[in-house]
Amino acid sequence: MIAAIIILVVTVVLVAGIYNSLVAKKNGVKTAFSTVDVLLKKRYDLIPNLVATVKSYMEHEKELLTKITELRSKAMDAGDSKEERFNADNEVSKAVRGIMLAVENYPDLKANQNFIQLQATMTEVEEQISAGRRAYNAAVLEYNNAVQMFPTNIFASMFNYTLEKFFEADETERQNVNVSELFKG
Repeated sequence: MIAAIIILVVTVVLVAGIYNSLVAKKNGVKTAFSTVDVLLKKRYDLIPNLVATVKSYMEHEKELLTKITELRSKAMDAGDSKEERFNADNEVSKAVRGIMLAVENYPDLKANQNFIQLQATMTEVEEQISAGRRAYNAAVLEYNNAVQMFPTNIFASMFNYTLEKFFEADETERQNVNVSELFKG
């Protein structure tokens, strides 16, 4: 009888430990995603200031400025789907890089103090977003390992824990930027 109670207690402790570990890892993924989300919001808040500062200098790139404004709105309205949010973020990232590359043709703009400050802030935010993506992917890796590895995979399937998607750059972001294409149109 005592042996049965000991086995039951040990089993309950193990199951509780495994379940709590899964919950902690799942919450780690949510926290990491939330951090990236906050950083993206910070980027989206900077974009109108960047566009306003750049607008007067970049008469030839009005289309690019309009596009980044539209992409910002689209990204802010992205649904709860991580995939939708990641896709919108990838599009905004490309447009921001396009503006930063186009700036090279405007020496007066590059010397403008407001632009210099905005550019530094945008660079810092982009670096923070990159770090946030790495942290998110690390949390997803840890969680996905727990969902797939024995013995936690048994409990993960019992409690309907499923794999999370990693943040991945889309195919166009993996290619080298063709700077000459940015200035056509």
